[in-house]
Amino acid sequence: MKDFFIADAASFEGQSITTFFLLSSISSREGKTGKPYLALTLTDKSGQIDGRMWDDFAKLIETCTAGCYIKVQGKLDRYNSKHQFIVTQMRPALANEIDTADFVPTSIYDIPTMAAELRGYVAAFKNLHLQRLVLSFLDDPKLGPAFLEAPAAKRLHHAWIGGLLEHVLCLVRVLLSVAPFYPEADPDLLVAGAILHDMGKVRELSWGSSFDYTLEGQLIGHISIGQGLLYEKIAQLDAEAAAKLAAEVPADSPLFASTGVVPAGADTEPFPPRLRLLLEHMILSHHGKLEFGSPKLPMTPEAMLLSAMDDLEAKFQTLRNEFAASKAANRSSADVTEWVRSMERPLFNSQNWLKEEEKP
Repeated sequence: MKDFFIADAASFEGQSITTFFLLSSISSREGKTGKPYLALTLTDKSGQIDGRMWDDFAKLIETCTAGCYIKVQGKLDRYNSKHQFIVTQMRPALANEIDTADFVPTSIYDIPTMAAELRGYVAAFKNLHLQRLVLSFLDDPKLGPAFLEAPAAKRLHHAWIGGLLEHVLCLVRVLLSVAPFYPEADPDLLVAGAILHDMGKVRELSWGSSFDYTLEGQLIGHISIGQGLLYEKIAQLDAEAAAKLAAEVPADSPLFASTGVVPAGADTEPFPPRLRLLLEHMILSHHGKLEFGSPKLPMTPEAMLLSAMDDLEAKFQTLRNEFAASKAANRSSADVTEWVRSMERPLFNSQNWLKEEEKP
């Protein structure tokens, strides 16, 4: 196991370190004086740090490529108030030197426990059509396991194994908490939309030694992928319902000659078109603004609540990440964080600041 993690960088500043990293990116650049150097992005399960190598790196570009594990020797420095790893020696790591658990960030919460809680909310649905649809995603042999493993993003929020499940579960909890204050929104539809709104990310993102976008993710994106998955699942459910109805009611039964008299039950009825349309709108509008990638603006009570709470939940996880980074960098409680590009502002930990005042 590694004995140095990026989150602990502040405690090792100025020290010589030999350790292992996942090399997320590597490129040759030219400094202000014209001297070439290697720009590196070094990663472990606790975060990322910029790296620089100034000498004897010409052959390393061929042997150390993005996505590989490396062994490095160097020291931690600080540049523009941020930690930077100055590499003096580097080579590809050997297979027996690496424990992948040190490099792939994973949710701090137990994934099976989170999955069981989420299924409990679905089991409480009063609308059996929505229940059957959501379970068809969670029980799918490919989509189900991928949903439990996938990160919610490549970098911004919940960027770890189990991150998508964690994000969705937190969102469901929040929506169920606020739903009583907004009786215009249907709770079952809210929860179903929350679970399905980011389902396309299981095909938009790839995860293994690092997180990245698939070609499908880059060309289409998770919103359109999610819309397609919804259509596929409803078509599958309708086909299953028709087959079950045909098996239960023979073709020559007088029931077929009457008007709408069929055995009751969501598993023998087609999925209601109006529910499909409302769910589809929630998927297409959940980013909230056209400039944020939503094909449509939220227009229904459920879509408006989902979009607002989804945005808030993601922002608060970004906030937690930035507060943790400031703590790791030994920033004062009176300092704001680094500029957060996704939120176009720095952030400030008000509670830490107030606690400092309470100390004698």
